[in-house]
Amino acid sequence: MLLSVCAIGFLRADEDSELAPAPSVSLTANELSIATGKPSLVLMSSGSTHIPVWSLSGGTVGQSVAGVVPGFSRDYAAVRVEIVVTSTDPETGPEFSDAYRVHLSQMVEDDSFAARNRTGKPVRTALPAGPLHTRTIVLESHHPVVPNAPLTVRIQREPDDPGDTFTRPTGLAMVKVTPLRALAKPHVVQDVGGYNSWPMIQAIGEKLVCAYSRGTAHSIGEDVRAVYARTSTDGGKTWTAETVVADTPGYGEVTVGKGLDSTGAMLLWVRRIGKDWNHDLYRATDGETFTLVATPKLALQPMQITDVFDVPTVGLMCLWFAGNYADDESHAWGTLTSRDDGKTWTQTPVESGLTRKDWPTEPAAVFLGDGRILAIGRTEGGHSQFQMISTDHGATWSRRPTNISDVSASTPSLILDPKTGLVSNYYYERGAGILRRRVVAADRVFDHPLGWPGSEAVALGSEIALDSGNANATAIGQTHYISFYSGKAPDTAVVVSEIPAPEKGGD
Repeated sequence: MLLSVCAIGFLRADEDSELAPAPSVSLTANELSIATGKPSLVLMSSGSTHIPVWSLSGGTVGQSVAGVVPGFSRDYAAVRVEIVVTSTDPETGPEFSDAYRVHLSQMVEDDSFAARNRTGKPVRTALPAGPLHTRTIVLESHHPVVPNAPLTVRIQREPDDPGDTFTRPTGLAMVKVTPLRALAKPHVVQDVGGYNSWPMIQAIGEKLVCAYSRGTAHSIGEDVRAVYARTSTDGGKTWTAETVVADTPGYGEVTVGKGLDSTGAMLLWVRRIGKDWNHDLYRATDGETFTLVATPKLALQPMQITDVFDVPTVGLMCLWFAGNYADDESHAWGTLTSRDDGKTWTQTPVESGLTRKDWPTEPAAVFLGDGRILAIGRTEGGHSQFQMISTDHGATWSRRPTNISDVSASTPSLILDPKTGLVSNYYYERGAGILRRRVVAADRVFDHPLGWPGSEAVALGSEIALDSGNANATAIGQTHYISFYSGKAPDTAVVVSEIPAPEKGGD
């Protein structure tokens, strides 16, 4: 096969910042070799321009190429891996997508080669508007490395993945490996003995309020589990004494959603499970004293009610989801709305009779203006987070999968910057132990859920799957604060990461 192209756009230099990496190492097609299958090294040609690329089939499974990158110094703790791909087929268009994954392994002295092996998840992106364009795709934003040990990088296309709908060949032109410095450690909110977990963080003016639940295990209904709160006025570095929000005898209580009412007071949803199942809404003006506002009686009992946001002409809105996580069609999600600052609520189902893999859970949403709402939902059995949108103030919705696939029971949390129009999506990849962020212009991604740029790592936590996770975010000025929990049962801690708000979205 002969590929042709007018030009290939190589990667820009990385900018200096606290999260920015050092100069990268690039492997051209000529520096890669066949690892599995029978991909072809061909010339991508146009006139007098000839660039070698690896042709990866859109129908043959198991084709991959690999190269070796020399080890990096002790100044760096991880690497980011990106690829540059192109297509010259006339059918190339954004209605198609393809998927790739990276396999990484290090050759460490006196250690098993297999012990340092990691297989990334398939990364799905939409093709460009037509042929003769290149794409830069982030396959892994943060892979820990051992200093001074060679790193083997293997790139594989995944034509059997549901996200790869383009059956024609694509060309791999380059692999870019960028060393990364260690990430800043998050601030500790609470680390006393016990299972401190599932935090919600909310700014009240210049004050941070973090509410969380503590019990003895990863269990939502144990009587000993209660909800607590602490506040901070120095960006999460120090916290006030713990106060009790809810500790009802005979019930286990968990924080599930937060937000602000029309006066700027904090609202906090607490799920209360015992002899019956309830959702209690609390209100606080100082983050220390919480008053019960409502315990709505709903026709369809939610598993959770999530963060509160304001929708003009409607009032306060929350998203909810209901189901039992089984492989049946018993799952649903919808909206709750209130016109009286949370005293009463109206429940509206959006979708019901969903299978587990089609069920968006623990959703987060932001109002964009002009009746538009953008929401992201966690996936319980699929390959990527869901995107749900409404153009009529939440009266009707549509749902589609995104290309956000570096997830594992990853709860999303969204922050919208109304000045820049940028949306930050924070989520924790369980098992990998990475708090991630994706930033995009809301207008760009609203109708293009496969257009989310690659992720960046924000913080690290425990790699024990169920003993860490559940990101929740808020903002004060130009700083974002993201709470999550991390540790190893029976003891886990609630922590908060502090990072600057993005100035621009990903490319």
